[in-house]
Amino acid sequence: MISQDTGAYGRDLAYAESVFGDRSVRAKFIDLMRELGQLGVWVRLHYVYPYPHIDEVLPLMAAGKILPYLDIPLQHASPKVLHAMKRPGDQEKTLERIKAWRAICPDLTLRSTFIVGFPGESDADFDLLLDWLTEARLDRVGAFKYEPVGGAAANDLGLPMVPRELQEIRHRRFMERQQVISAQKLKQKVGRHIQVIIDRAGPRQAEGRSKGDAPEIDGKVQITSRRPLRVGDIVTVKIDGADTYDLFGKAV
Repeated sequence: MISQDTGAYGRDLAYAESVFGDRSVRAKFIDLMRELGQLGVWVRLHYVYPYPHIDEVLPLMAAGKILPYLDIPLQHASPKVLHAMKRPGDQEKTLERIKAWRAICPDLTLRSTFIVGFPGESDADFDLLLDWLTEARLDRVGAFKYEPVGGAAANDLGLPMVPRELQEIRHRRFMERQQVISAQKLKQKVGRHIQVIIDRAGPRQAEGRSKGDAPEIDGKVQITSRRPLRVGDIVTVKIDGADTYDLFGKAV
């Protein structure tokens, strides 16, 4: 599932009820999640924000109804930069919420994206972002360098632009920090048996994704197998290796 704000589902409809099958269901985030959780398919959530009502979906993830995966576009950790972006966010509270989510669903995968070099971003703002990233230990992270796109409100803030060369340095430092975290987290999966959905298959080799890997944007699971695997199969794989972004294992 993907939308600009999946957690806001139904707000424009005042959470009205409608008939689904033989019952009435509210157009509300948690009701939608409960219904999707009964379909017996992999349901992955993209673009939710760490609002309190998102807490309600974690028990469904822990029970295997919804994939234990949340894509939360946090963008930054500095209150000053978030204010300039006109984005809400108390990153200390977000850390508390992440800790509570992981207590409910230990296998939860968290993905986010960040912007470095936003106008007015100081060295202190960037250091705060790195410190926050280290503490949050997110599983999947992407970073973008700020681009002064025509018509963007940020162009009119009157804030000093971050030089391009400094943006490059900050982007490299950010990704290096996250690569260490990613490698450590994937190493913890070595020795485990996990479910993998097959995306590409050959006679003895295949490539797939775990429940913690979204299509096209996250890592892969490289698989060896004694039997042919088919695209779309969901198989159990014993993980025997990992690198910065990918896992390696054998189908069992």
